[in-house]
Amino acid sequence: MKSLFHHEVICWCSFIAILLQHVSSVNLPNNETVPAVFVFGDSLVDPGNNNYVTTIVKCNFPPYGRDFQGGNPTGRFSNGVVPSDIIAEKFEVKKILPAYLDPNLQLHDLLTGVSFASGGAGYDPLTSKIMSVKSLSDQLEWFKEYKKKMEEAVGKKNMTLIISKSIYIVCIGSDDIANTYTQTPFRRVQYDIPAYTDFMASEASKFLQELYGEGGRRIGVFNIPVIGCVPSQRTLNGGIFRECSNTSNNAAKLFNNKLYLRMKKLERNYSDAKFVYLDCYNPFLEIIQNPSKYGFNETEKGCCGTGNIEVGILCNRFSINTCSNPSDYVFWDSYHPTEKAYYALSALVLDNKIKDFF
Repeated sequence: MKSLFHHEVICWCSFIAILLQHVSSVNLPNNETVPAVFVFGDSLVDPGNNNYVTTIVKCNFPPYGRDFQGGNPTGRFSNGVVPSDIIAEKFEVKKILPAYLDPNLQLHDLLTGVSFASGGAGYDPLTSKIMSVKSLSDQLEWFKEYKKKMEEAVGKKNMTLIISKSIYIVCIGSDDIANTYTQTPFRRVQYDIPAYTDFMASEASKFLQELYGEGGRRIGVFNIPVIGCVPSQRTLNGGIFRECSNTSNNAAKLFNNKLYLRMKKLERNYSDAKFVYLDCYNPFLEIIQNPSKYGFNETEKGCCGTGNIEVGILCNRFSINTCSNPSDYVFWDSYHPTEKAYYALSALVLDNKIKDFF
């Protein structure tokens, strides 16, 4: 890859000059430009990094990707695009945000942004260890590596400009509550839920400060969605009637409040940066409670298999009764929304917040 960068330095420096002048959107205020989008997080925004990680948390096989570019299972945990793609499109950078570890990436793919996310990761470092996936610390190391590649390719000045003007998205935390805390004993013996969500919020703040230290200035952070209402949580913790898990939802709300306060403090301490709190808990609850308003009629089970428990390797080509009409479903598998639900949710969460990044 090194020789590729050396051979293309001159033409890509010209490309960067054009990119920084002309990449803009009718939605962006004051003729602002966004040269790239970078995403950190978990399976909601992993476009295939886990394909190249030794873990069982994978989905690079059918029926995943059934509606993505002709039925291509890229490692996205859905039937189609995921929020990292939609965000890049909303900021009019590109329509598909690739995985950083994709060996087929070209220099222009890198220059306009990638996702470093790893499905199964969490704010809690233990969450990533349990699942053998890449933690936020690992993802930040990839970003540092990325910066070195960019400096080699386009020079330090252009690299610094790209980094300072780009959009950074963090979407993580659901697995800490849904998996590490509620499904394993390790943290419950150390923390009650208020203490655990304090720990999560502390880890979140630490990561955001590290991201700022690496040059991030336009940073958006999704809070944890209404995790207790995903099909698997209904099955595992919702009783005989598969109701939403109040325990998980209350933990999510508790963490979200703490995250909001931490981000407000960061914004006061780092006045040259934007820290944008992105609430997806309430919009997602709105979709689940009023599905017909958004064109859905199934909210309690996923499209794949029975829809009650299948996710990852349990959702595969042999899963019986996988639906033929995912656009009717909020959930693709027992944990992740469908492409249609991601589009609906992204519009509710992001459209009125884009201006706050500038």
